[in-house]
Amino acid sequence: MPIPDVEQPAILPIDNTLRLRRYDGVCDFALPWYRDPDTLWAVNGNRTPYTPDMLRGMYRWQDEHSELYFIEIREGDAFRSVGDAAFSREDMAIVIGESALRGRGIGRRVVQALIRRAVVLGFAALRVGEIYSRNTASQRLFTGLGFTAGGDTARGRSYILPLRTDVQNKDGD
Repeated sequence: MPIPDVEQPAILPIDNTLRLRRYDGVCDFALPWYRDPDTLWAVNGNRTPYTPDMLRGMYRWQDEHSELYFIEIREGDAFRSVGDAAFSREDMAIVIGESALRGRGIGRRVVQALIRRAVVLGFAALRVGEIYSRNTASQRLFTGLGFTAGGDTARGRSYILPLRTDVQNKDGD
């Protein structure tokens, strides 16, 4: 269970054109996202393409440590995966895998949905462990939604969004 004592929904609807679908172990369709040099530079700070084993290992780790979803957009009567998102009390990550869809508000709507989920779960705050200094698009996304820069990291900064000031849980949230 990625977040202790919390049932992850199979589908987290965002609106009639966008949803998050729980990771189900099938991920090879996402390999092109993690072979794109620009995506890799923004996400990992290098341009080394993932192998199928690396991709499965990344998703397996994320699934064990967070709620992991595929971002899906509606095309006609069906949904198609275009990226991924993961979040827990300690971190949040989002990748719009299809570069043609970046800058169209999908990331914003996904992060807003994860903020709502965190509020429902009673999180006192949401955190982003690190956004690279050169990843100005992600910085604008998160700060535009109220996240503030936290401490410096090796390659950028962490970010935090306080959600509740009246609760301090045992995890220090």
